[in-house]
Amino acid sequence: QPVMFNQCENYRQLFSDISRRNIDETRYYEVGDDVVYPSITSVISFISRKKFADWRARVGNERANQITKQATTRGTDLHHVLEVYLKNGDYKALREYQIPLIHMMFHSAKDTIDRRLNNIYHQETAMFSDRLCLAGTVDLICEVDGELAIVDFKTAEKPKPEDWLENYFVQEMFYASAYYEMTGIPVKKLITIMVTPGGDVEVFDKRDKGEYIKLLVRYIKEFVHHNTGAKDEE
Repeated sequence: QPVMFNQCENYRQLFSDISRRNIDETRYYEVGDDVVYPSITSVISFISRKKFADWRARVGNERANQITKQATTRGTDLHHVLEVYLKNGDYKALREYQIPLIHMMFHSAKDTIDRRLNNIYHQETAMFSDRLCLAGTVDLICEVDGELAIVDFKTAEKPKPEDWLENYFVQEMFYASAYYEMTGIPVKKLITIMVTPGGDVEVFDKRDKGEYIKLLVRYIKEFVHHNTGAKDEE
């Protein structure tokens, strides 16, 4: 099992006083007195809205709601088991661990996690960037194959081609940017670990962070322009 929480207390304190709230279906983080930033997940959802609207129209609302609920529940359950496991907790006692599908998916991912992940610095940690005026909660900051990485766990019905995963890498790029801004520590790579109900485990390793910081800035500009324009029209 990976070595857990090799953390610096000074850096942990930086992330301790951030709270979340939802306003008009957008998540915001309160990062200081009268300072509120939208979440990276809200920005990603905004950018993806047309793609999901097209998909919903294609499969129908009832089927789309069913698939979305199933996927959300599956992802939440697996995340919880992984979170407890990575904290050296009693994950086998969890309700989610007793669900056959989650049990299988966890053990499919466990070998990769045990072999490649080590020295965990942050898990499910809220962070923010004053430069980007954005906030979010990272799944994991740890070493992967001996290099500091942002790690994001994803579930999918079946394996996806890398070309479909741009949003994942952009989200991880935000966490890397915020972490560097808050600590001065550069992250070497962005890692997505994707697990399917069929037991497939894919690890996507991205090192060209320059490409994704440009996309992140573009995403933010589109999000701000839309929200500012909407306010101007009211």
